Amino acid sequence: MSLITLAEAKSYLRVDSGMDDDLIISLLSSAEKLVTDIARMTAAEWCAVCTDEAVTIRGTDLDAAETAQLKALLTSAVYFSLGYLYEHREEADHHDLVMTLRNLLSSVREGVF
Repeated sequence: MSLITLAEAKSYLRVDSGMDDDLIISLLSSAEKLVTDIARMTAAEWCAVCTDEAVTIRGTDLDAAETAQLKALLTSAVYFSLGYLYEHREEADHHDLVMTLRNLLSSVREGVF
């Protein structure tokens, strides 16, 4: 399940042709997996956010406003990741990307000690 469609991704990246569709699909999948992993979300939690179902994160039921905020945050993180991976596909600094996403998603990440 995906938060962002190919058409939305191409619009965000300002890509008009279909020549990079396979690359964008691959990078979008990678970006979503990266965001899911860094946010420490389960597949079920991710799918609930993507399908606008009732969302329960780590045993806490979110109301409509909290779900909308979570979806907006995750969507922004995916767009950021996608843009970074697309623009820096030759020389990406993945450590820098991960650290930025950790900061962006700090309100969602569950602490592990």
